[in-house]
Amino acid sequence: MSEYNAVSATNTKNAPKFDQSSQSSAFSHYNNLSAQLPIDPATGKLVEGGIKAQAEQSFKNIEAVLESVGHVMSDIVRISVFVKDIQDVDAVDEVYKTFFPTYVPARTTVAAAALPMDALVQVEALVSHGEGTIPNAPQAGDLIKLSNNTDSAPVSSLSSQTVAFSHYNNITAQLPVDPATGRIVTGGIKAETAQSLKNIKAILAGIDVPFDDIVKVNIFVKDLADMEAVNEVYSTFFPDSSIARTVNYVPARTVIQVKDLQMGASVQIEAVVSHGDGTPPQAIEDRHGIVIKAHNTKEAPVDSLSSQTVAFSHYNHLSAQLPVDPATGELVEGGIKEQTKQVLTNIKAVIESVDHVMEDMVKVNIFVKDLNDMEAVNEVYSDFFPEGTPARRVVGVSALQGDALIQMDSIAGNAEGTPPETE
Repeated sequence: MSEYNAVSATNTKNAPKFDQSSQSSAFSHYNNLSAQLPIDPATGKLVEGGIKAQAEQSFKNIEAVLESVGHVMSDIVRISVFVKDIQDVDAVDEVYKTFFPTYVPARTTVAAAALPMDALVQVEALVSHGEGTIPNAPQAGDLIKLSNNTDSAPVSSLSSQTVAFSHYNNITAQLPVDPATGRIVTGGIKAETAQSLKNIKAILAGIDVPFDDIVKVNIFVKDLADMEAVNEVYSTFFPDSSIARTVNYVPARTVIQVKDLQMGASVQIEAVVSHGDGTPPQAIEDRHGIVIKAHNTKEAPVDSLSSQTVAFSHYNHLSAQLPVDPATGELVEGGIKEQTKQVLTNIKAVIESVDHVMEDMVKVNIFVKDLNDMEAVNEVYSDFFPEGTPARRVVGVSALQGDALIQMDSIAGNAEGTPPETE
Protein backbone atom coordinates (compact mmCIF):
# COMPACT_ATOMS: atom_id res chain seq x y z
CA MET A 1 0.00 0.00 0.00
CA SER A 2 1.40 3.37 -0.96
CA GLU A 3 1.57 5.95 1.83
CA TYR A 4 1.23 8.56 -0.88
CA ASN A 5 -1.97 7.22 -2.38
CA ALA A 6 -3.57 5.07 0.29
CA VAL A 7 -6.96 3.39 0.59
CA SER A 8 -9.27 5.82 2.37
CA ALA A 9 -11.94 4.03 4.41
CA THR A 10 -14.76 5.92 6.11
CA ASN A 11 -17.81 5.24 8.25
CA THR A 12 -20.72 7.30 9.52
CA LYS A 13 -23.14 6.66 12.36
CA ASN A 14 -25.94 7.63 9.97
CA ALA A 15 -25.70 4.28 8.15
CA PRO A 16 -25.30 0.70 9.38
CA LYS A 17 -21.76 -0.26 10.42
CA PHE A 18 -20.25 -3.74 10.40
CA ASP A 19 -16.96 -4.76 12.03
CA GLN A 20 -15.73 -6.60 8.95
CA SER A 21 -16.13 -3.79 6.41
CA SER A 22 -16.01 -0.06 5.85
CA GLN A 23 -19.08 1.69 4.51
CA SER A 24 -16.94 3.46 1.92
CA SER A 25 -13.48 2.59 0.66
CA ALA A 26 -12.02 5.19 -1.71
CA PHE A 27 -8.96 4.88 -3.87
CA SER A 28 -7.88 7.19 -6.66
CA HIS A 29 -11.00 8.39 -8.50
CA TYR A 30 -13.57 5.90 -7.20
CA ASN A 31 -15.42 5.26 -3.96
CA ASN A 32 -16.45 1.63 -3.49
CA LEU A 33 -19.44 1.41 -1.14
CA SER A 34 -20.39 -1.64 0.85
CA ALA A 35 -23.73 -3.15 -0.11
CA GLN A 36 -26.45 -1.58 1.99
CA LEU A 37 -29.15 -3.64 3.62
CA PRO A 38 -32.48 -2.03 4.65
CA ILE A 39 -31.27 -1.56 8.21
CA ASP A 40 -32.34 1.39 10.32
CA PRO A 41 -28.99 2.61 11.72
CA ALA A 42 -30.76 3.83 14.88
CA THR A 43 -31.99 0.34 15.77
CA GLY A 44 -29.68 -1.98 13.86
CA LYS A 45 -32.73 -3.88 12.63
CA LEU A 46 -34.45 -4.30 9.28
CA VAL A 47 -37.18 -1.75 8.69
CA GLU A 48 -40.75 -2.94 8.58
CA GLY A 49 -43.18 -2.38 5.72
CA GLY A 50 -42.28 -4.72 2.89
CA ILE A 51 -40.21 -4.31 -0.25
CA LYS A 52 -40.82 -0.56 -0.84
CA ALA A 53 -39.88 0.37 2.71
CA GLN A 54 -36.80 -1.84 2.54
CA ALA A 55 -35.72 -0.45 -0.83
CA GLU A 56 -36.14 3.11 0.44
CA GLN A 57 -34.04 2.37 3.54
CA SER A 58 -31.27 0.81 1.47
CA PHE A 59 -31.08 3.89 -0.75
CA LYS A 60 -31.25 6.20 2.28
CA ASN A 61 -28.28 4.37 3.77
CA ILE A 62 -26.32 4.86 0.55
CA GLU A 63 -27.29 8.53 0.57
CA ALA A 64 -26.08 8.89 4.16
CA VAL A 65 -22.72 7.28 3.35
CA LEU A 66 -22.29 9.58 0.36
CA GLU A 67 -23.18 12.69 2.32
CA SER A 68 -20.61 11.74 4.96
CA VAL A 69 -17.85 11.90 2.32
CA GLY A 70 -19.12 15.01 0.57
CA HIS A 71 -20.87 13.30 -2.34
CA VAL A 72 -24.43 13.05 -3.66
CA MET A 73 -26.54 10.40 -5.36
CA SER A 74 -25.85 11.78 -8.82
CA ASP A 75 -22.16 10.96 -8.28
CA ILE A 76 -23.03 7.25 -8.47
CA VAL A 77 -21.59 5.54 -11.54
CA ARG A 78 -23.07 2.07 -11.05
CA ILE A 79 -25.90 0.66 -8.92
CA SER A 80 -26.29 -3.05 -8.19
CA VAL A 81 -29.66 -4.26 -6.90
CA PHE A 82 -30.06 -7.70 -5.34
CA VAL A 83 -33.59 -8.84 -4.53
CA LYS A 84 -34.93 -12.09 -3.12
CA ASP A 85 -37.89 -12.14 -5.51
CA ILE A 86 -37.52 -10.91 -9.07
CA GLN A 87 -41.19 -9.92 -8.98
CA ASP A 88 -40.25 -7.21 -6.47
CA VAL A 89 -38.15 -5.30 -9.00
CA ASP A 90 -41.08 -3.15 -10.14
CA ALA A 91 -41.63 -1.95 -6.57
CA VAL A 92 -37.90 -1.31 -6.13
CA ASP A 93 -37.91 0.69 -9.37
CA GLU A 94 -40.66 2.98 -8.08
CA VAL A 95 -38.43 3.88 -5.14
CA TYR A 96 -35.31 4.02 -7.32
CA LYS A 97 -36.84 6.71 -9.53
CA THR A 98 -37.26 9.02 -6.55
CA PHE A 99 -33.52 8.89 -5.86
CA PHE A 100 -32.51 9.25 -9.54
CA PRO A 101 -35.09 11.63 -11.06
CA THR A 102 -32.93 12.74 -13.99
CA TYR A 103 -29.49 11.14 -14.30
CA VAL A 104 -29.44 7.33 -14.14
CA PRO A 105 -26.27 5.29 -13.53
CA ALA A 106 -25.26 1.98 -15.06
CA ARG A 107 -27.13 -0.79 -13.29
CA THR A 108 -27.27 -4.50 -12.52
CA THR A 109 -30.37 -6.25 -11.14
CA VAL A 110 -30.55 -9.91 -10.11
CA ALA A 111 -32.50 -12.11 -7.70
CA ALA A 112 -30.23 -13.83 -5.18
CA ALA A 113 -30.94 -17.10 -3.38
CA ALA A 114 -30.59 -15.32 -0.03
CA LEU A 115 -29.54 -11.99 1.47
CA PRO A 116 -28.06 -11.26 4.91
CA MET A 117 -30.58 -10.88 7.74
CA ASP A 118 -33.21 -12.36 5.41
CA ALA A 119 -33.63 -8.95 3.78
CA LEU A 120 -35.77 -8.57 0.68
CA VAL A 121 -33.31 -6.25 -1.05
CA GLN A 122 -29.69 -5.12 -0.90
CA VAL A 123 -28.21 -2.24 -2.89
CA GLU A 124 -24.61 -1.23 -3.53
CA ALA A 125 -23.02 1.67 -5.35
CA LEU A 126 -19.81 2.59 -7.11
CA VAL A 127 -19.20 6.32 -6.88
CA SER A 128 -17.12 8.88 -8.76
CA HIS A 129 -14.44 10.53 -6.65
CA GLY A 130 -13.09 13.43 -8.66
CA GLU A 131 -10.84 14.75 -5.93
CA GLY A 132 -8.89 11.50 -5.79
CA THR A 133 -7.09 10.18 -2.72
CA ILE A 134 -3.64 11.72 -2.95
CA PRO A 135 -3.41 13.79 0.25
CA ASN A 136 -3.86 17.52 -0.34
CA ALA A 137 -3.45 17.11 -4.11
CA PRO A 138 -6.50 16.52 -6.29
CA GLN A 139 -5.33 14.28 -9.11
CA ALA A 140 -7.27 15.90 -11.90
CA GLY A 141 -9.74 18.36 -10.47
CA ASP A 142 -13.47 17.77 -10.72
CA LEU A 143 -13.71 15.08 -13.36
CA ILE A 144 -16.76 14.83 -15.58
CA LYS A 145 -19.00 11.77 -15.67
CA LEU A 146 -20.04 10.75 -19.21
CA SER A 147 -23.10 8.55 -19.85
CA ASN A 148 -24.02 7.14 -23.22
CA ASN A 149 -26.67 5.05 -24.97
CA THR A 150 -26.93 3.53 -28.43
CA ASP A 151 -29.97 2.17 -30.26
CA SER A 152 -27.85 -0.84 -31.21
CA ALA A 153 -28.31 -2.24 -27.69
CA PRO A 154 -31.34 -2.37 -25.36
CA VAL A 155 -32.25 1.04 -23.94
CA SER A 156 -33.81 1.55 -20.50
CA SER A 157 -35.10 4.67 -18.80
CA LEU A 158 -33.76 3.28 -15.52
CA SER A 159 -30.10 2.99 -16.50
CA SER A 160 -27.42 4.35 -18.77
CA GLN A 161 -25.87 1.69 -20.97
CA THR A 162 -22.43 2.97 -20.06
CA VAL A 163 -21.09 5.54 -17.63
CA ALA A 164 -17.49 6.64 -18.03
CA PHE A 165 -15.55 8.25 -15.25
CA SER A 166 -11.82 8.80 -15.06
CA HIS A 167 -10.17 5.79 -16.70
CA TYR A 168 -13.10 3.33 -16.58
CA ASN A 169 -16.34 2.67 -18.43
CA ASN A 170 -18.98 0.88 -16.38
CA ILE A 171 -21.44 -1.11 -18.51
CA THR A 172 -25.00 -1.89 -17.46
CA ALA A 173 -25.51 -5.65 -17.14
CA GLN A 174 -26.82 -6.91 -20.44
CA LEU A 175 -29.72 -9.31 -20.75
CA PRO A 176 -30.00 -11.36 -23.96
CA VAL A 177 -32.47 -8.88 -25.43
CA ASP A 178 -32.61 -8.23 -29.15
CA PRO A 179 -32.66 -4.41 -29.37
CA ALA A 180 -34.75 -4.60 -32.56
CA THR A 181 -37.62 -6.44 -30.84
CA GLY A 182 -37.10 -5.69 -27.14
CA ARG A 183 -37.52 -9.41 -26.42
CA ILE A 184 -35.27 -12.19 -25.15
CA VAL A 185 -33.75 -14.03 -28.11
CA THR A 186 -34.82 -17.59 -28.79
CA GLY A 187 -32.43 -20.50 -29.16
CA GLY A 188 -31.41 -21.43 -25.65
CA ILE A 189 -28.41 -20.61 -23.50
CA LYS A 190 -25.90 -20.30 -26.36
CA ALA A 191 -28.04 -17.81 -28.24
CA GLU A 192 -28.69 -15.85 -25.03
CA THR A 193 -25.00 -15.70 -24.16
CA ALA A 194 -24.11 -14.52 -27.65
CA GLN A 195 -26.79 -11.80 -27.54
CA SER A 196 -25.65 -10.52 -24.14
CA LEU A 197 -22.08 -10.23 -25.40
CA LYS A 198 -23.23 -8.68 -28.69
CA ASN A 199 -25.07 -6.03 -26.71
CA ILE A 200 -21.93 -5.22 -24.74
CA LYS A 201 -19.95 -5.06 -27.97
CA ALA A 202 -22.52 -2.69 -29.50
CA ILE A 203 -22.38 -0.39 -26.49
CA LEU A 204 -18.60 -0.23 -26.72
CA ALA A 205 -18.74 0.40 -30.45
CA GLY A 206 -21.08 3.30 -29.68
CA ILE A 207 -18.31 5.00 -27.71
CA ASP A 208 -15.50 3.86 -30.02
CA VAL A 209 -13.97 1.46 -27.49
CA PRO A 210 -12.69 -1.97 -28.62
CA PHE A 211 -14.08 -5.13 -27.02
CA ASP A 212 -10.63 -6.14 -25.79
CA ASP A 213 -10.57 -3.09 -23.52
CA ILE A 214 -12.79 -5.05 -21.10
CA VAL A 215 -10.90 -5.71 -17.87
CA LYS A 216 -13.55 -7.58 -15.84
CA VAL A 217 -16.63 -9.65 -16.73
CA ASN A 218 -19.33 -10.85 -14.33
CA ILE A 219 -21.59 -13.62 -15.58
CA PHE A 220 -24.90 -14.16 -13.80
CA VAL A 221 -26.40 -17.51 -14.78
CA LYS A 222 -29.53 -19.25 -13.51
CA ASP A 223 -28.07 -22.74 -13.84
CA LEU A 224 -24.37 -23.50 -13.41
CA ALA A 225 -24.89 -26.57 -15.56
CA ASP A 226 -25.19 -24.11 -18.48
CA MET A 227 -21.64 -22.81 -18.00
CA GLU A 228 -20.08 -25.26 -20.43
CA ALA A 229 -22.30 -23.86 -23.19
CA VAL A 230 -21.75 -20.29 -21.97
CA ASN A 231 -17.99 -20.81 -22.07
CA GLU A 232 -18.16 -22.22 -25.58
CA VAL A 233 -19.73 -18.97 -26.77
CA TYR A 234 -17.61 -16.80 -24.48
CA SER A 235 -14.39 -18.18 -25.98
CA THR A 236 -15.50 -17.01 -29.44
CA PHE A 237 -15.63 -13.40 -28.16
CA PHE A 238 -12.36 -13.40 -26.18
CA PRO A 239 -9.72 -12.66 -27.31
CA ASP A 240 -11.29 -10.34 -29.86
CA SER A 241 -8.39 -8.76 -31.74
CA SER A 242 -5.16 -10.03 -33.28
CA ILE A 243 -3.17 -8.14 -30.65
CA ALA A 244 -5.14 -9.74 -27.83
CA ARG A 245 -4.84 -13.15 -29.45
CA THR A 246 -1.09 -12.74 -29.71
CA VAL A 247 -0.80 -12.36 -25.94
CA ASN A 248 -3.88 -14.52 -25.24
CA TYR A 249 -5.49 -11.72 -23.23
CA VAL A 250 -8.73 -12.53 -21.42
CA PRO A 251 -10.37 -10.35 -18.75
CA ALA A 252 -10.71 -11.17 -15.08
CA ARG A 253 -14.00 -12.99 -14.50
CA THR A 254 -16.58 -14.02 -11.91
CA VAL A 255 -19.40 -16.54 -12.41
CA ILE A 256 -22.42 -16.28 -10.11
CA GLN A 257 -25.47 -18.52 -10.03
CA VAL A 258 -28.56 -16.42 -9.34
CA LYS A 259 -32.06 -17.38 -8.35
CA ASP A 260 -33.68 -15.46 -11.19
CA LEU A 261 -33.17 -12.79 -13.84
CA GLN A 262 -35.53 -10.26 -15.36
CA MET A 263 -37.64 -11.21 -18.38
CA GLY A 264 -37.05 -14.91 -17.70
CA ALA A 265 -33.50 -14.76 -19.06
CA SER A 266 -31.04 -17.57 -18.38
CA VAL A 267 -27.93 -15.39 -18.40
CA GLN A 268 -26.90 -11.77 -17.88
CA ILE A 269 -23.43 -10.28 -18.32
CA GLU A 270 -21.86 -7.08 -17.03
CA ALA A 271 -18.47 -5.59 -17.85
CA VAL A 272 -15.97 -3.10 -16.52
CA VAL A 273 -13.98 -1.50 -19.33
CA SER A 274 -10.76 0.49 -19.52
CA HIS A 275 -11.09 4.05 -20.74
CA GLY A 276 -7.62 5.15 -21.72
CA ASP A 277 -8.64 8.62 -22.85
CA GLY A 278 -10.15 9.34 -19.46
CA THR A 279 -12.82 11.93 -18.74
CA PRO A 280 -12.18 15.68 -18.87
CA PRO A 281 -10.32 17.60 -17.56
CA GLN A 282 -7.61 14.97 -17.20
CA ALA A 283 -4.42 16.10 -18.86
CA ILE A 284 -3.45 14.56 -22.19
CA GLU A 285 -0.25 13.12 -20.80
CA ASP A 286 -2.29 11.30 -18.15
CA ARG A 287 -4.66 9.54 -20.48
CA HIS A 288 -3.33 8.32 -23.82
CA GLY A 289 -2.35 4.72 -24.44
CA ILE A 290 -2.58 3.38 -20.89
CA VAL A 291 -1.69 -0.31 -20.90
CA ILE A 292 -3.88 -3.17 -19.65
CA LYS A 293 -1.68 -5.51 -17.61
CA ALA A 294 -2.99 -9.05 -17.09
CA HIS A 295 -1.13 -11.44 -14.81
CA ASN A 296 -1.26 -15.02 -13.57
CA THR A 297 0.75 -16.88 -10.96
CA LYS A 298 1.10 -20.62 -10.42
CA GLU A 299 0.60 -19.94 -6.71
CA ALA A 300 -3.15 -19.62 -7.37
CA PRO A 301 -5.54 -21.60 -9.60
CA VAL A 302 -5.12 -20.80 -13.30
CA ASP A 303 -8.06 -20.73 -15.73
CA SER A 304 -7.74 -20.44 -19.51
CA LEU A 305 -10.91 -18.30 -19.68
CA SER A 306 -9.81 -15.61 -17.24
CA SER A 307 -6.79 -13.72 -16.00
CA GLN A 308 -6.24 -13.90 -12.25
CA THR A 309 -5.77 -10.15 -12.12
CA VAL A 310 -6.07 -7.37 -14.67
CA ALA A 311 -4.56 -4.00 -13.80
CA PHE A 312 -5.55 -0.82 -15.55
CA SER A 313 -4.74 2.69 -14.39
CA HIS A 314 -5.06 2.72 -10.58
CA TYR A 315 -6.98 -0.53 -10.02
CA ASN A 316 -6.35 -4.27 -10.04
CA HIS A 317 -9.43 -6.40 -10.79
CA LEU A 318 -9.16 -9.96 -9.46
CA SER A 319 -11.05 -12.95 -10.80
CA ALA A 320 -13.26 -14.87 -8.39
CA GLN A 321 -11.36 -17.38 -6.32
CA LEU A 322 -12.77 -20.73 -5.31
CA PRO A 323 -11.30 -22.76 -2.42
CA VAL A 324 -9.07 -24.69 -4.79
CA ASP A 325 -5.58 -25.77 -3.78
CA PRO A 326 -3.39 -24.71 -6.74
CA ALA A 327 -1.01 -27.59 -6.07
CA THR A 328 -3.72 -30.22 -6.60
CA GLY A 329 -6.40 -28.40 -8.56
CA GLU A 330 -8.97 -29.76 -6.11
CA LEU A 331 -11.15 -28.24 -3.39
CA VAL A 332 -9.41 -28.23 -0.04
CA GLU A 333 -10.63 -30.70 2.51
CA GLY A 334 -12.65 -29.54 5.48
CA GLY A 335 -15.56 -27.21 5.96
CA ILE A 336 -16.33 -23.54 5.58
CA LYS A 337 -13.34 -22.29 7.61
CA GLU A 338 -10.86 -24.27 5.56
CA GLN A 339 -12.50 -23.19 2.32
CA THR A 340 -12.59 -19.53 3.34
CA LYS A 341 -8.91 -19.65 4.27
CA GLN A 342 -8.01 -21.18 0.91
CA VAL A 343 -10.01 -18.58 -1.02
CA LEU A 344 -8.28 -15.74 0.81
CA THR A 345 -4.89 -17.47 0.50
CA ASN A 346 -5.44 -17.60 -3.27
CA ILE A 347 -6.38 -13.90 -3.36
CA LYS A 348 -3.29 -13.09 -1.28
CA ALA A 349 -1.07 -15.07 -3.66
CA VAL A 350 -2.49 -13.27 -6.69
CA ILE A 351 -2.13 -9.78 -5.27
CA GLU A 352 1.35 -10.45 -3.92
CA SER A 353 2.42 -11.75 -7.34
CA VAL A 354 1.96 -8.21 -8.67
CA ASP A 355 3.84 -6.65 -5.75
CA HIS A 356 0.79 -5.58 -3.77
CA VAL A 357 -0.53 -6.51 -0.36
CA MET A 358 -3.91 -7.30 1.17
CA GLU A 359 -4.03 -3.80 2.66
CA ASP A 360 -4.44 -2.52 -0.91
CA MET A 361 -7.89 -4.13 -1.21
CA VAL A 362 -10.76 -1.69 -1.59
CA LYS A 363 -13.66 -4.10 -2.24
CA VAL A 364 -14.39 -7.76 -1.54
CA ASN A 365 -17.45 -9.64 -2.84
CA ILE A 366 -18.42 -12.81 -0.99
CA PHE A 367 -20.73 -15.46 -2.42
CA VAL A 368 -21.66 -18.17 0.08
CA LYS A 369 -23.96 -21.20 -0.14
CA ASP A 370 -25.21 -20.88 3.42
CA LEU A 371 -25.45 -17.45 5.03
CA ASN A 372 -25.42 -19.18 8.41
CA ASP A 373 -21.75 -19.86 7.69
CA MET A 374 -20.90 -16.15 7.74
CA GLU A 375 -19.90 -16.15 11.42
CA ALA A 376 -17.22 -18.73 10.63
CA VAL A 377 -16.31 -16.90 7.42
CA ASN A 378 -15.85 -13.65 9.33
CA GLU A 379 -13.60 -15.34 11.87
CA VAL A 380 -11.19 -16.31 9.09
CA TYR A 381 -11.74 -13.12 7.11
CA SER A 382 -10.64 -11.01 10.09
CA ASP A 383 -7.24 -12.71 10.05
CA PHE A 384 -6.68 -11.39 6.51
CA PHE A 385 -8.39 -8.01 7.02
CA PRO A 386 -7.98 -7.15 10.72
CA GLU A 387 -8.88 -3.50 10.17
CA GLY A 388 -12.00 -4.28 8.11
CA THR A 389 -10.90 -1.69 5.54
CA PRO A 390 -12.38 -3.00 2.27
CA ALA A 391 -15.97 -2.31 1.37
CA ARG A 392 -17.88 -5.58 1.12
CA ARG A 393 -20.86 -7.36 -0.38
CA VAL A 394 -22.28 -10.66 0.88
CA VAL A 395 -24.76 -12.63 -1.21
CA GLY A 396 -26.24 -16.09 -0.69
CA VAL A 397 -26.15 -18.45 -3.66
CA SER A 398 -27.71 -21.86 -4.14
CA ALA A 399 -24.64 -23.34 -5.85
CA LEU A 400 -21.03 -22.56 -6.72
CA GLN A 401 -18.71 -24.09 -9.28
CA GLY A 402 -17.05 -27.27 -8.10
CA ASP A 403 -19.71 -27.57 -5.38
CA ALA A 404 -17.71 -25.11 -3.28
CA LEU A 405 -19.16 -23.51 -0.17
CA ILE A 406 -17.72 -20.06 -0.82
CA GLN A 407 -16.26 -17.84 -3.55
CA MET A 408 -14.77 -14.34 -3.42
CA ASP A 409 -13.60 -11.74 -5.89
CA SER A 410 -11.95 -8.44 -5.13
CA ILE A 411 -10.65 -5.09 -6.33
CA ALA A 412 -7.34 -3.62 -5.22
CA GLY A 413 -5.77 -0.22 -5.53
CA ASN A 414 -2.84 0.08 -7.93
CA ALA A 415 -1.01 3.18 -6.74
CA GLU A 416 1.68 3.03 -9.39
CA GLY A 417 -0.88 2.92 -12.18
CA THR A 418 -0.23 1.25 -15.52
CA PRO A 419 2.18 2.90 -17.92
CA PRO A 420 1.34 4.54 -21.23
CA GLU A 421 2.52 2.85 -24.37
CA THR A 422 5.86 4.02 -25.73
CA GLU A 423 6.73 4.51 -29.35
